[in-house]
Amino acid sequence: MKIYTKTGDTGETSLFGGKRVSKDSLRIEAYGTIDELNSFIGNAVTEVKDAEIKNLLGKIQNMLFAAGADLATPETEKNKKLKIKRIPASYVSEMEKAIDYFETTLDPLKNFILPGGSKSAALLHVCRTVARRAERKVVQLNKTEQVGVNLIIFLNRLSDLFFVLSRFENKVSNIPDITWK
Repeated sequence: MKIYTKTGDTGETSLFGGKRVSKDSLRIEAYGTIDELNSFIGNAVTEVKDAEIKNLLGKIQNMLFAAGADLATPETEKNKKLKIKRIPASYVSEMEKAIDYFETTLDPLKNFILPGGSKSAALLHVCRTVARRAERKVVQLNKTEQVGVNLIIFLNRLSDLFFVLSRFENKVSNIPDITWK
């Protein structure tokens, strides 16, 4: 199978279900940002020290593929037959459980934290900011087209989780967080 189809050469692409849209549409921007986040997570995994976090990041990457499929398949009557998995509420609760679990090992925040410290923490901060951008794109898309409510909440919690994971990585690396002065 060839990797190139030439169907996108005119600046359009197909959504799942067949509808053609411009490559600069907000829907494509939203799931493209989720794809970008997934790539940054792959980069972070190469530097993360903690095996538990590596495992969690792999799970998140799979969840993000589901998020991309959700966004690539508009919620129309025709597409309901496709049985695309939408982001379930369980993804949100998994993010909250992970935040609570890792946060219990950290000192309480007394200052704002600047991105950095260990290389792995810095990369997780990049993931946090890209997750926030993905969330903004999905919120913007939701103003004109229906998206699942769990998707927005999932992305919000995910960025919070990346913040906690970056702090945890600094802790296990014995490198202090950088506080804003």
